[in-house]
Amino acid sequence: MTDTTGPADSPLGKPSAYADSYDPGLLFAMPRAAKRAELGIHGTLPFFGMDVWNAYELSWLNPRGKPQVAIATLWVPADTPNMVESKSMKLYLNSLNQTRVDSPEALLDLLQADLSEAFGDAVQIKLLASKDFGKQVIGEFEGLLLDRLEIAVDRYEPDPELLRVAADQAPVEETLVSHLLRSNCPVTNQPDWASVQIRYSGPAIDQEGLLKYLIGFRQHQEFHEHCVERLFMDIQRRCQPGKLMVSARYTRRGGIDINPWRANFPLSGMPANARQARQ
Repeated sequence: MTDTTGPADSPLGKPSAYADSYDPGLLFAMPRAAKRAELGIHGTLPFFGMDVWNAYELSWLNPRGKPQVAIATLWVPADTPNMVESKSMKLYLNSLNQTRVDSPEALLDLLQADLSEAFGDAVQIKLLASKDFGKQVIGEFEGLLLDRLEIAVDRYEPDPELLRVAADQAPVEETLVSHLLRSNCPVTNQPDWASVQIRYSGPAIDQEGLLKYLIGFRQHQEFHEHCVERLFMDIQRRCQPGKLMVSARYTRRGGIDINPWRANFPLSGMPANARQARQ
């Protein structure tokens, strides 16, 4: 595994040779702490959650040299000390393409060991075999669509002051959805597209202000996980809901999509890992 340093030291934005043999040293880990400090997060996290990765281009060779394929899903707890830069994940997974592995179970053990080391704590991994591809769940976020609102927008950087509540109204419990979240890679400035779901209970959040705030990420440069945590912290501080969950599903890049969610209240179960239309 590559030593943990900053995004500019990662493979992002640089020509990369694809390894023709297994190489866990390609994984590039980045500590979460620095970006969280920017948000005023120190010590105990004010949320829990997961970063759910889906890797659609996983392939290796069986002992006889026949190619195998599967979809890998990773559940990475939000309290792992590190993130892993996604291009390095792609390069690592591609290093398995010409590698002979005894069985899918042996591959799973290998992935489990390498990725848990990179993230700095245990991660869960599941392989979906090709015979089971038809079982993959397809679905969309449920909730009231913010995008229905006809608004004028002139700010394209996140502005928490746009987040307001109706203090004179009774508290509500609602789920709001938008497909207009776009952020940008902090190294290459390539756009990252996502749908976002916000579940909360508490003072009613002004929906026009919330939609403008979400659109404000359009020229913002930050990794997926950081964007979701910024969303969570800004909404929590400005609107003070009693319960809050923020989920985002980003479109795939390099055969991988990353889908972070953060919450501060007990859930009956983890959010479904349902692939959306744009994914």
